[in-house]
Amino acid sequence: MLPLLHPALPLLLGATLTFRILQRGLRRLPLPAHVRTDPLRTWRWHNLLVSFTHSIVSGIWALLCLWQTPEMLVDIETAWSLSGYLLVCFSAGYFIHDTVDIVLSRQARASWEYLVHHVMAMGAFFSGIFWKSFVGGGVLTLLVEVSNIFLTMRMMMKINNAQDLLLYQYAGQRTLGTFLLAVLLMLDMMILIYFSRLLRSDFCPDHVPSQQHKDKFLTE
Repeated sequence: MLPLLHPALPLLLGATLTFRILQRGLRRLPLPAHVRTDPLRTWRWHNLLVSFTHSIVSGIWALLCLWQTPEMLVDIETAWSLSGYLLVCFSAGYFIHDTVDIVLSRQARASWEYLVHHVMAMGAFFSGIFWKSFVGGGVLTLLVEVSNIFLTMRMMMKINNAQDLLLYQYAGQRTLGTFLLAVLLMLDMMILIYFSRLLRSDFCPDHVPSQQHKDKFLTE
């Protein structure tokens, strides 16, 4: 189906507007003293707040998607789930919002690397949204949002001139380690799931799923 007529367009529009509304709401929050004295820092603070929210939601969501549909770990092209599809639409909406925000705020030249990243990400996500291919790949790439939670915290503390805080040093040094630990824990959970299926198949044949579930990934 042509993208202009695709039913996913309302999802993309809704996700984009959600982040726009979120940004307006976050602007009502009080600003740190060091931030509110400079318009550029103020804009960047609000931009990072939205990014921080997206990282928390999409990072946790991506982990849940892989927990529910472990096929995505090995079949990034055809593995699909409704939750994963909605996650890709959700994140694409964020990238659309952030791209528009950067351009309208006249920060395109200073933030050109973000624009390049967003365009590449949207191009990859649109494959999953409009043609339902590589949804699993999109979900896997969003695992990086787990580490972005700590990276965004570190950038916000830097803007607030809080580099002397212990949390700033910890976030800077532990971001990659935290991300790798999360991925390893997720893989451990997947292995336990597969192992439990094999045990049920070998020792509890009476509990083998019905025929309609026989095509399930790594089933008994």
